Amino acid sequence: MAQVRLAGLSKRFGQTEAVKSVDLEVKDHEFLVLVGPSGCGKTTILRMIAGLEEPTSGEIYIGERRVNDLSPKDRDIAMVFQNYALYPHMTLYDNMAFSLRLSKLPRSEIDRRVHEAAAMLGIEELLDRRPGQLSGGQRQRVAVGRAVVREPAVFLMDEPLSNLDAKLRIQTRAELIKLHQRLGITTIYVTHDQVEAMTMGDRIAVMRGGEIQQCDTPQEIFDHPANRFVAGFIGSPPMNFIDATLAQHDGVIRVEAPGVSVELPQETARLPEVEGRVGGPVVFGVRPSDIYDPALPGPVSPDETNTVHANVEVVEPMGAESMVYLRVGDSTFIASLDSGSRAVEGSDLAVALNMRKIHLFDAETGETIV
Repeated sequence: MAQVRLAGLSKRFGQTEAVKSVDLEVKDHEFLVLVGPSGCGKTTILRMIAGLEEPTSGEIYIGERRVNDLSPKDRDIAMVFQNYALYPHMTLYDNMAFSLRLSKLPRSEIDRRVHEAAAMLGIEELLDRRPGQLSGGQRQRVAVGRAVVREPAVFLMDEPLSNLDAKLRIQTRAELIKLHQRLGITTIYVTHDQVEAMTMGDRIAVMRGGEIQQCDTPQEIFDHPANRFVAGFIGSPPMNFIDATLAQHDGVIRVEAPGVSVELPQETARLPEVEGRVGGPVVFGVRPSDIYDPALPGPVSPDETNTVHANVEVVEPMGAESMVYLRVGDSTFIASLDSGSRAVEGSDLAVALNMRKIHLFDAETGETIV
């Protein structure tokens, strides 16, 4: 096992700077997820750690070793690819044993490792089959098993679940979490799926445009996003945003926009970073889970300080809850309401906002105010 440290890591492809001076430390035994939209540089970082891409500048350390000049086979890493990358003419046993044979391990040691990994992943009875005889989920287990048998210091996983259907993706996600808990191998996992990131990572690093926007625990990033991009990317459905103004009336600071006039709690209004923006523009953010139907029991008591009047445009029943699209002034809000809500398409609905969980962002930079 080993920690991974990146210092000023950059990568250029011609005039395009794919990764911009990234500093990151992945702790020993940690499961860290790199998450972000396509083209943000997350896979490029993974490939540089693996030795498949050469950094333009910066340092890569695995444990105490600087590995920039080491070939992939000498870095003590194992990588799981998006497309499985199995040899179609080999049995599963031979696929999993291939790298061990290249390392000239004794046959008994190879057999032990392959059967232990196969038993751990529930594919022991499939070892004599070839990849073409397997389902997508089974092939993904083989790809993971091939990495496990190497007993590396670091696992690198590049969107390993993206080719699976939704149900199998959830199941395999749980299997990977249990596998990490059992093996404790330092893991760096790349995905564009923020749900995967939230459910799997000890920490997640949110990327945009080749830079890490925020790196912290999933709950900390959800509750305290560093900027508007992170706030909108993490969370499903995404956070609602509306361009607004902070206005002060009779000592009370309110967030005002077309169709919206709600009061900030006193503990928020007294913050210097809020008081200094009275009269100026902000971006007001509220998560769908912090919007409530006042007709149902909830943590918020509706009154004139937190209520917004909206028109119901679309209702998407999801079983235990409904995704309700609300027209508020010139904007559309998404609310995650209990399925008992009386929201009906085309009707008017007053909803209450949990003002203790709202977010304010700088209108120009997008940085978080509160």
